[in-house]
Amino acid sequence: MPYLTKEKVSNIFTQFGGNATNTGSIEGQIALLTERINGISQHLQQNKQDFSTHRGLMRLVGQRKRLLNYLSKHNLQGYRQLIEKLGIRK
Repeated sequence: MPYLTKEKVSNIFTQFGGNATNTGSIEGQIALLTERINGISQHLQQNKQDFSTHRGLMRLVGQRKRLLNYLSKHNLQGYRQLIEKLGIRK
């Protein structure tokens, strides 16, 4: 059973992107990546030697970092609100 169902994804985009069909919004994409990162992190805590999944996690973290950099350059206020909502960074 997948940990990200269609309903969960649409809820994420509704909450962060405005509506469920706005899948291109930067905020929604960052929120979705954060959800995936959290799920994979829990998996890796139980399966410490799953190195291929660890590589995928690092890829997702890098992708989220690039999107956060873009958002901070183009919409600093939205960036600050998003990291506060998601609880990432300090």
